Amino acid sequence: MKVLVVNAGSSSMKYQLFDMSNEQMIAKGNCERIGGDGLGKIGHKTADGREYTAELPMPTHSEAFDALVFALLKSDAKVLDDLSEIKAVGHRIVQGGSIFKESCLVNDKVIKDIESLIPLAPLHNAAHVLGIKACIKALGDKVPQVVVFDTSFHSTMPPKAYIFGVPYEYYEKYAVRRYGFHGTSHRYVSDRVAELEGKDKKDMKIVTCHLGNGSSITAVKNGKVIDTSMGLTPLDGIIMGTRSGTLDPSVVTFIAEKEGLSASEMSDLLNKKSGVLGISGVSNDNRDVTDAAAEGNERAQLSLDILHYQIAKYIGGYAAAMNGLDAIVFTGGIGENNYITRELVCDYLEFLGVKIDKPFNEAHNKIKGNDYKISTPDSKIAVYAISTNEELVIARDTVSLVNKK
Repeated sequence: MKVLVVNAGSSSMKYQLFDMSNEQMIAKGNCERIGGDGLGKIGHKTADGREYTAELPMPTHSEAFDALVFALLKSDAKVLDDLSEIKAVGHRIVQGGSIFKESCLVNDKVIKDIESLIPLAPLHNAAHVLGIKACIKALGDKVPQVVVFDTSFHSTMPPKAYIFGVPYEYYEKYAVRRYGFHGTSHRYVSDRVAELEGKDKKDMKIVTCHLGNGSSITAVKNGKVIDTSMGLTPLDGIIMGTRSGTLDPSVVTFIAEKEGLSASEMSDLLNKKSGVLGISGVSNDNRDVTDAAAEGNERAQLSLDILHYQIAKYIGGYAAAMNGLDAIVFTGGIGENNYITRELVCDYLEFLGVKIDKPFNEAHNKIKGNDYKISTPDSKIAVYAISTNEELVIARDTVSLVNKK
C-alpha cells in the first residue's frame, strides 16, 4: 500500500510518500510560500536521488497540492504512474485538544472538531484543515484520510500533571490545560528504545528528549505519558531556539508594563525573540551558538549552560515522578546530532548511575539515521541517540485504520 503523509503549515506543505509493504520512503518534498505575494516553491526528492524544483503560483493549499501531484506523477522525478496508486493519506495535526485521544479516519465531524480547536493552535490547525480539504479536492472523497495528533500520545496524563494553578473555571470554560506536543516523535522513540533494549515498553520507565529549535521532554511510564514539558502551547518547558520556555508569570506582566507591549506583542517576544536567541544574541541555531561558545562568546555559552541545566532538571524530576528510570532517549535535530549536549546533560545525572561512553558518543555523532546506545555496560540507565521518524508513525496509523475500515 502506498501512503501519502501530509504536514500542512500556514504557508507550507511538507509531504512524504511511503511504500508500506516495506515501510520505505519513496519520495518527499515541501511546498513553500503558500499564500504569499510572489510565487510559491516546491522542492521534491526521490529515495533514489532524483530531484525536481519549481516556482509557480500557490495562492492556496489547493494549488500547492496540485504541485505536489505533478511532482509525484509528471515531473522528471516522478514516482507514480497514476494517482490511484495512493491508497490513503495521513495528516499530521498539531492540536487535538481533549477531543482526540487517538488517530482517526476523517469525516465531516472530524473536520469540524479540528476547526473547533483552532483557538488553541490558530496557525497550525487552520492550516491542517486547509491541507485536508485540498487533499480531498485533488484525490476525491473515496481515498481514505487519517488524522494523527501531536497531542494524542500525551492524553494519558493525569489531571495532577495537566491542570494549571489558575482558577478551575478557565479549564472548564476555555480548556486551559497542559496538552503537550511532539507526541508522535515521543511515541516513536519510546517504542524504538524498548525494541532496542529487548523489553516491553509497558515494563519500562523512559524519558524522551526531543531537542531541536522547538524542544520538549516527556516521561513515559509503562507505555503511557504521565507528564511532558510543553503546556497549553509549545511555549512552555525548556528554553528553545526562540521560545522562552517556562517563566515566572510576573516576568510577562512586568516587561509588558515597562515596555508598553500588548498581549500579541508580548507573545511575539516570548515566541520569536527569546530562548537561545534572546540570551546568546547570536542565533537560534544550536550549531551557530555552539560555534560561538567555542570561540569564547560568554552569552552563547550561558545560553547552552541554561539549556543543558534545564534538560537535566526535567530528566531528574521525571525520574522522581516515575519513581525510577530505565532509559533516556535523545532525539530531534540537537538530540541526534550534538554529542556535546548529550554528554553535558548526562554529566548532571551521575547520581542516578548514568555513565556514557564519551569517545563513542562523539565518534558516532555524525552517523545519520543510525540509532545507537551511548551508555556504558555498567550504567544503571540506558542512554540512546535515536533518529525520530514521525512520518512513519503517521503512515503506520493510516494503514492500521484503513485496514480496519
